[in-house]
Amino acid sequence: MSADLLAPIAAFARVAHHASFTRAAAELGVSPSALSQTLRKLERGLGVRLLDRSTRRVGVTEIGQRFLAQARPGLDALALAIDGLDESRDRPAGLLRLNLSRTAADIVVLPHLADFLAAFPEITLELHCDNALLDIVDGGFDAGIRLGENLAQDVVAVPLGGRHRIATVASPRYLAGRTPPRVPQDLAGHRCLNARLGGGIYRWEFSHRGRDIEIDVPGPLVSNDGDTLLAAVRAGVGIACAFEVQVHDDIAAGRLVPLLKPWWPTFPGFYLYHPSRAHMPRKLRVFIDFLQARMAR
Repeated sequence: MSADLLAPIAAFARVAHHASFTRAAAELGVSPSALSQTLRKLERGLGVRLLDRSTRRVGVTEIGQRFLAQARPGLDALALAIDGLDESRDRPAGLLRLNLSRTAADIVVLPHLADFLAAFPEITLELHCDNALLDIVDGGFDAGIRLGENLAQDVVAVPLGGRHRIATVASPRYLAGRTPPRVPQDLAGHRCLNARLGGGIYRWEFSHRGRDIEIDVPGPLVSNDGDTLLAAVRAGVGIACAFEVQVHDDIAAGRLVPLLKPWWPTFPGFYLYHPSRAHMPRKLRVFIDFLQARMAR
């Protein structure tokens, strides 16, 4: 087989994964039209139709699925070989792709991002922020960062920092003229701001003297973005829950008021996870070591 086909086959794998020329092209750093031409040329060269194209989506034909299943081990082996070249250099290098929630990015990565990239200038860090629990192998990610309770059983998990509490807060503007909730059930009489995690609405969790409860709360706003909800609660839209570390400064400055503090639950904290201990790229090893050292402080 001609070596000229390797890049188009790898491009085909990314189009198949995303079911979209636009998203695959953005990942590969080319235009959708150029990527489409590359795939048409590949199909002509192989003499088969790999993709079903429509105005709404891109699907993989039956023969394309068989071809991809046979080609994937070779593509994975090639990626591993490239990682080996990166590890043979004096300094860690290459693209490090992480899948993580926006909250994990805010709490775990962003506070240390500038220092990490300064320490390892040959590493390019790609952060794919998504509340959905994606398969990191199928998505082509080196690792993911999630709360410990959300991890699958078959991954290697590395703790990043300690446990976290979930705080319930509101702004002084919202509370003006209102009776603050004394127990979680009082939230039924308030405007609560809800988070969409994956496919469902987060059920607010509370814990008090060994009693754990989950409740659905009413409210005028739902968002899958934590920053949007925090901005809304600061603006006086309603009551919200967030990790205590995210609202600590707001509480200290009086911008937000803690509510139901005896009921705040504690969670195991965040973990970086990856599929196997074998063949860990050096770029991932130094990222883990860096974050663990920084968060141990």
